[in-house]
Amino acid sequence: MENKPFIFGVATSGDNFTDREKETGHLLLNFQYGVNTVLISPRRWGKTSLVQKVCRLAQSDKLKVVYLDIFSCRSDKDFYDAFAAAVLKQTSSKLDEWLENTKLFLSRISPKISMGTDPMTDFSISLEMNPRSDDVDEILQLPEKIAQKKGCNIVVCIDEFQQIAEFKDSKTFQKRLRTVWQLQKSVSYCLFGSKKHLMNELFEKKSLPFYKFGDAIHLPKIGTSDWVDYICGRFEATGKQISRKLAERICQKVDNHSSYVQQLAWLVWIHTDGTATEQNFEAAYQDIIDQNTPLFEKQTESLTTYQMNFLRAVIDGVHSEFTTQEVLQKYQLGSSANVSIVKRALVKKELIEVEKRQVFIPDPVMKVWLKKELGM
Repeated sequence: MENKPFIFGVATSGDNFTDREKETGHLLLNFQYGVNTVLISPRRWGKTSLVQKVCRLAQSDKLKVVYLDIFSCRSDKDFYDAFAAAVLKQTSSKLDEWLENTKLFLSRISPKISMGTDPMTDFSISLEMNPRSDDVDEILQLPEKIAQKKGCNIVVCIDEFQQIAEFKDSKTFQKRLRTVWQLQKSVSYCLFGSKKHLMNELFEKKSLPFYKFGDAIHLPKIGTSDWVDYICGRFEATGKQISRKLAERICQKVDNHSSYVQQLAWLVWIHTDGTATEQNFEAAYQDIIDQNTPLFEKQTESLTTYQMNFLRAVIDGVHSEFTTQEVLQKYQLGSSANVSIVKRALVKKELIEVEKRQVFIPDPVMKVWLKKELGM
């Protein structure tokens, strides 16, 4: 199977990873110097690709990197199982070593271990414990104990970290994590996730335990010039051509949104035989709207009239002062109190974002689709 010139929808690496030199260097230094990091950006901007790249660069005999995705965790017990399995698996090079570490560091818990066909990569751990007991500290101290035994440092990277906000009695769970983690000397943490509003709340709300936990990196968009170099290079590497002007249009049309730039460039590439034309671009842009329409329909089918009216106002250029009588009446938003309820609901559904008190629709393709659906 030939390598695709453009990758979207999954984490990218190698030639498919674009720019991010500044952020790569920043994150790598944090890993090497044991600085806790919180990585925040909208979904599909390349957080996972960035972290995985830095994990590969940082890994050494003196610095072990543990990576886990907790998207499927629905409780604190699920988290402890996933955390213990990832730490044991990724800090050991031999089967007998992680078995020894299990016995040595989880002695009070006596976990159940299930083996797969390849015992080094295919195993699961069930801790068979009450997550509220003091024994959970033994789980959370596992990387620190292994780091001290091996004489190395460890970085634990946790993807979809916002999931912990959904756990029962989440604030107590968060307090437990922070209490243990902030005292560790040989372990640092990189926490990131795909739901920006929840990540912001976890780490920027003063009343929550993870407030100011570490160095907060807000991932910016990749610049147009870097994208243009990348797009032109990928076309050329596959025997096709695209002008810098048309490559720039790809970026502008999707507002430099990482995943959409890759997807639209791929669709233009598909339509192109030799040199990309304006017609190839227009056909590709219609494709990207058509391909995403089922998702957009699903995301908006349950919206209330007030919520749709609010989106109409944003598309029409209203980004603040929604509670003025003129805006309330023009877009039929009801009362001022109702506007607050509608805004919170749309933020939770990730259909809008609020930055510096300005409301906007973060998905550039959905914005175009909505404008058409609303007859604007």
